[in-house]
Amino acid sequence: MRRSILVFSLAALSVVLSGQPAMSAESGVILPMRERAEVVNNWLVERLDRVVPELMREHGVDMWIVLGREYNEDPVLETMLPATWLSARRRTILVFHDPDGASEVERLAVARYSVGDAFESAWNPDEQPDQWARLVEIVEARDPHRIALNISPTFALADGLSHSQFNELRQALPLRLRDRIVPGEALAIGWLERRIPEEMEVYASICRIAHEIMAEALSERVIQPGVTTTHDVQWWCRERIRELKLTAWFHPSVSIQRQKEDSDFLDLFTGDEQVIQRGDLVHLDFGITYLRLNTDTQQMTYVLRRGETEPPAGLQRAFAIGNEMQDILTERFAEERSGNDVLVDALAEAKARGVNAMVYTHPIGYHGHGAGPAIGMWDKQGGVPGKGDYPIHNRTAYSIELSITAPVPEWNGQEVRIMLEEDAYFEDGRVEYIDGRQLKLHIVR
Repeated sequence: MRRSILVFSLAALSVVLSGQPAMSAESGVILPMRERAEVVNNWLVERLDRVVPELMREHGVDMWIVLGREYNEDPVLETMLPATWLSARRRTILVFHDPDGASEVERLAVARYSVGDAFESAWNPDEQPDQWARLVEIVEARDPHRIALNISPTFALADGLSHSQFNELRQALPLRLRDRIVPGEALAIGWLERRIPEEMEVYASICRIAHEIMAEALSERVIQPGVTTTHDVQWWCRERIRELKLTAWFHPSVSIQRQKEDSDFLDLFTGDEQVIQRGDLVHLDFGITYLRLNTDTQQMTYVLRRGETEPPAGLQRAFAIGNEMQDILTERFAEERSGNDVLVDALAEAKARGVNAMVYTHPIGYHGHGAGPAIGMWDKQGGVPGKGDYPIHNRTAYSIELSITAPVPEWNGQEVRIMLEEDAYFEDGRVEYIDGRQLKLHIVR
């Protein structure tokens, strides 16, 4: 059994045996904070041992320097800190060195302290008071051919080296080494987007927790027609997340579509507070963070009118078209295809089938809007320059986010927008939803 999964399982068992039950959103286990830290730290070591060497060798880099300062951390650095480090300490410099492409990758912390168990401190200020000078000593001793730094004009998540720190680092290096600096974009994005099996074993549970919170939020347990407002549901979600000792990475949004009222796309995400009424089609956009992994999900519910036992057939048909569009999109995922290629191909197929669709899918993982290829944006349906040119890689996760519009006969042909988003994983040429997807409308009875 893999080490981190063993820790996860034993941790869940230990709280049960101790009489202190782990919190739960139905079937999704939520561990106490101490056990969460053990899982995160074990995953971190596994990733450093496996993902970093893979990336450095794929991209021909023999040294990677990741650095940031307290409260101004590089996004990559934040994900490499142990669970008990909530920020960097002063200036924290991590050095990876791959001496020959075959041995273990050396990991050093040019910092006053070792960074957890993964990076041993390689700086003693009593011997060398200047931190930059100590870094230069380490670099010169290893004489790397290519020194990667997290600099990227395209991806914010790969552009974490601040201007001042770049200038100080470059000035400290001898001239012969300055010319060896290369952008570390591919390493940074690869580190953030690539998932390991141990994470994926648990990701389904994280997505399940999110799904179960949403199912409750979109039911009569939370929504009382004529009384409950869209903002009430938003804040109920925030409170529920806190009750479970989880965090949200964005404030939930709740919107309404109803007969005889047209809505602009942006209004559905930024509209004013409204009271939810019978006959409303309600949309929820929701995400949580747990064990450093994020979810991002959009689901919909219909509030039954008196005498109704199910949503109008036209709404159900529109929802089925939304599922069809999900299939059209995910069937076009392929390794090394760019996000823009997938977008253009999917929209062309949708048009051929008579589906009026928009696609705005993004990677997910350490960040909600994660590292990797953009597959459309709501206002860029012809392709996304830069981010959309980035290719799809194996073992990466995505929020399959899109919408369709379709007429509803029962609403006198009024068009409704079905907005869906579900988290999925791409591996070996296949896309699978991490914890399934919504296949029919929720109902408020």
